[in-house]
Amino acid sequence: MTGDNTKVFILDGDVIRTGLNKDLGFSAEARTENIRRISEVSKLFNLAGVIVFVAFISPYQKDRNFAKTLHKEAGLKFFECHISASLEVCEGRDVKGLYKKARAGVIPVFTGISDPYDVPEACELEVSTGTQTLQESTDFVLKHMHD
Repeated sequence: MTGDNTKVFILDGDVIRTGLNKDLGFSAEARTENIRRISEVSKLFNLAGVIVFVAFISPYQKDRNFAKTLHKEAGLKFFECHISASLEVCEGRDVKGLYKKARAGVIPVFTGISDPYDVPEACELEVSTGTQTLQESTDFVLKHMHD
């Protein structure tokens, strides 16, 4: 099914973890289940013709591969995007204080600090928010979607 550019939805990781995935922690197994569930939800939205932006921290390549395969097998478009910034930039933007808590050991499993992040092997779009302005990043993503 082809997306309708008037139907767009953002699946936000923080929001999903307050409802659908509130029973999940942050172990490797829980992160895999988190991405599995949201991949299924994204697929359902796509099948209904909705363009979906999935805004999740997905640190493991195997989970991103699962999401991509799930969509492709259903005949749906899927663009893996690596939204990146240096650790220093992320810590500087830390409005929730999570990096500080992770460094203090309050959050024992934290992507980029005490838990690994697998850099995408072959993503369709690389957005470097650490070197681009918000408008540049937005324009870059929208141009990619229209190409």
